[in-house]
Amino acid sequence: MAELEVLTDAAVLIDGERIAWVGPRREARDLHSAFRIPQSAIVVVEVAGVLFPGFVDCHTHAVFGAPRLDDHERRALGMDYKTIAAAGGGILESVRDVRARSDAELAALTRARLGALLAHGATTIEVKSGYGLDCETELRQLRVIGRLAGDHPAALVPTFLGAHEVPPEFRDRRADYVRLVCEEMIPAVARERLAVACDVFCEPGVFSVAEARTVLDAARRHGLAVKLHADEFDASGGAELAVEVGALSADHLAGVSPAGIRALAASETVAVLLPATLVFLGGRRQAPARGLLDAGAALALATDLNPGSSPTLSLPLVMALAVSQLGLRHAEGVNAVTVNAAAALGMASDRGQVAPGFRADLVACALADWREVAYWMGGNAVTAVWTGGSACPLPIGSVSLGPHVEA
Repeated sequence: MAELEVLTDAAVLIDGERIAWVGPRREARDLHSAFRIPQSAIVVVEVAGVLFPGFVDCHTHAVFGAPRLDDHERRALGMDYKTIAAAGGGILESVRDVRARSDAELAALTRARLGALLAHGATTIEVKSGYGLDCETELRQLRVIGRLAGDHPAALVPTFLGAHEVPPEFRDRRADYVRLVCEEMIPAVARERLAVACDVFCEPGVFSVAEARTVLDAARRHGLAVKLHADEFDASGGAELAVEVGALSADHLAGVSPAGIRALAASETVAVLLPATLVFLGGRRQAPARGLLDAGAALALATDLNPGSSPTLSLPLVMALAVSQLGLRHAEGVNAVTVNAAAALGMASDRGQVAPGFRADLVACALADWREVAYWMGGNAVTAVWTGGSACPLPIGSVSLGPHVEA
């Protein structure tokens, strides 16, 4: 992951939605004859600065309503996660909010957030459900993602997260809720082809390893890939379970155990780290990135965009945090939001590299040195984005990321 090929004064040939050629700019003048393309059919776009593969945000919860501002303030006053939840905050606050909103409002809010992610270079974005926790609202969230995928410039990857929390109406009937997820929600998601993967929040106090295994086994029987929120706060065996079930990724991992690190290192499951989340939560520790890398695990980064613990819209910011908080090298940060993040979605052979045959997702940044993408904290150097070979219109000025009322 510390190796990154950097070409100087280079050119990229795009044919349709794919990259056809990459090489020195001086050789580009002969491409029309080498590829038997009429000179008149070649459109030349000059790019100043640095051209990156399109960034891949492999973990977001972008379909939500209001930000959880009360949670933010409670945390600043010293309340922990469980105390906030007991006071009516946490995931269940967002569940109540999303259940009450129309599909049109959820779509408008989500579109704005996806546009902000795109403006920061994310050309492929995983989007989870998980703020419905009943069959109707979970399906509504996924349908919103599906409708947006039809016309949004970024490629959207829908993930079902019905096992995000146990809803209040099932608080004393956990087994019944797990059964509902497995026997009603997952079959409905698969029948309508609303998601490509299923995720579970495997953590003490949320879903146990046994419960998570039951849900993921049901998802695999219905043809869904599987992922896990694993060991976010405590070592509970989530990483080991992810490897056991052949998950694409195990995400969070701040509390991963040495056994979990060894399991990930010996597997093809990608360790997805979310440094912005722990910074926003005021955490005093981060996931053991260097321990994972030194053991041989594949590492990716993501924003974890969500209303409670990571209102983060910038993968370059996440890269900067990865260098300053996780001890990653600049090259490791770039690989973690491109080829490895694509692997966390099962897409490593299709995107995440500027190479022939790959999808033509590209990000131009006004930088003198490629390492600056993981240096400028909170700045946005992105000047242009292409997805599938097409230039994307980027939002100009501010956009509304949450519900608003007239002043």
